[in-house]
Amino acid sequence: MTVVAGVDLGTQSTKVVVCDADTGEVLRSGVAPHPDATELDPRVWWEAYETASAGLLDGVAALAVAGQQHGMVALDPVGTVVRPALLWNDTRSASAAVDLIHELGGPEVWAHAVGSVPVASFTVTKLRWFAWHETTLADRAATVLLPHDWLTHRLRASGAPTTDRGDASGTGYWSPFGEHHRPDLVALAFGRELALPRVAGPAEIVGETRSGAVLGPGTGDNMAAALGLGLRPGEAVVSIGTSGTVFAVADRPTADPSGTVAGFADATGRYLPLVCTLNAARVLSATANLLGVPLSTVDDLALSAEPGAGGLTLLPYLDGERTPNLPGARGLLGGLTRTNASPANLARAAVEGLLCGLADGVDALRAQGVPVDRILLIGGGAASAAVRALAPALLGAPVAVPEPAEYVALGAARQAAWALAGAPEPPQWTVPAHPVHAPAAGPVRAAYQDLRDRAWDVLR
Repeated sequence: MTVVAGVDLGTQSTKVVVCDADTGEVLRSGVAPHPDATELDPRVWWEAYETASAGLLDGVAALAVAGQQHGMVALDPVGTVVRPALLWNDTRSASAAVDLIHELGGPEVWAHAVGSVPVASFTVTKLRWFAWHETTLADRAATVLLPHDWLTHRLRASGAPTTDRGDASGTGYWSPFGEHHRPDLVALAFGRELALPRVAGPAEIVGETRSGAVLGPGTGDNMAAALGLGLRPGEAVVSIGTSGTVFAVADRPTADPSGTVAGFADATGRYLPLVCTLNAARVLSATANLLGVPLSTVDDLALSAEPGAGGLTLLPYLDGERTPNLPGARGLLGGLTRTNASPANLARAAVEGLLCGLADGVDALRAQGVPVDRILLIGGGAASAAVRALAPALLGAPVAVPEPAEYVALGAARQAAWALAGAPEPPQWTVPAHPVHAPAAGPVRAAYQDLRDRAWDVLR
């Protein structure tokens, strides 16, 4: 049996799975947590990787890393990390995003340059913040990497840093139209050019580990999840994790001047238009904390309430928001009366608000000409019985829930198997998915959209 490994360098933890290269069967796995932070010393990632992989990698023939997108890892000329990595969920560069959009000529220019309009999560905006606010440290920077680039390079026995087109497409300085980096945009943001890693092909071998395992190029976490799920055109993924994402495979790049849809590339040579929200599963945990109950009780309460939560509507911008781009926003609870002020209605409003925000993302993909005929619901939030029950009606498409699995890490492992095989296509791994049947939700989305639209001027 040939054995491969995939690493998920996530926001909250590092996960490692070891799989049969032919079938994708998970043979063993490990996990190690990260601190809850928006900036982090990359050495924490290495320590978490060593802990998560301890005792797992004997006999592994190939390995690949999937990482959280957009982070900024700045290195000096000898490869030393200059400052803690700024993570995707660090919003201090929000004003830098506004400045950069204006300086290049507006949202439409950016969309047609790199497929996306910069927001605070993108690496290009973090470079601007870094250059302007930490000048002495910025003067030392020679190279900028993404989190998966950094860990892949740390694993590599020798050779120069590499990236892949999927993760590179989330930086704000790689073009899905020309399939190349835009060093001029790095210079616009940072004041000078920085060395950028070479963009490896989708199944290219980029080196070996010190133990002799082949290294795949790795990719971003969303691209890896698509690969792990075997996503096909016409299918979309709604992932409810730390962030909420909606993405689908497309045969051509997209360019949305509104900035709602990010025009990413995928890990196979195609494209992955994506909508991201900052507020997803933690909306449910925050509701549980507010009510003083376990998460499972939030499910029970939500399912006991009527659709529409008695007129209570939650706009769940608890940590600011990326879609719409309102980094300074906070949540809003609308329609509160003495009659509907109950734990059950609040729980129901939280689930409905979470799903309505993601449904806006599904609509945005369709507006870009991306077909969405079926939705695969994944992530920690997909374990919620209330989320599963309400999803088909609120998301506006048939929903199936794949078997619980670490799809980001599985996608990395599948890429490793692909690189090892040297085949034109990834290996065929079966992913069972179970359809979800649910009743109609009533006028929930209309109420949500009304609150969202009325609140827009106040929140921004």
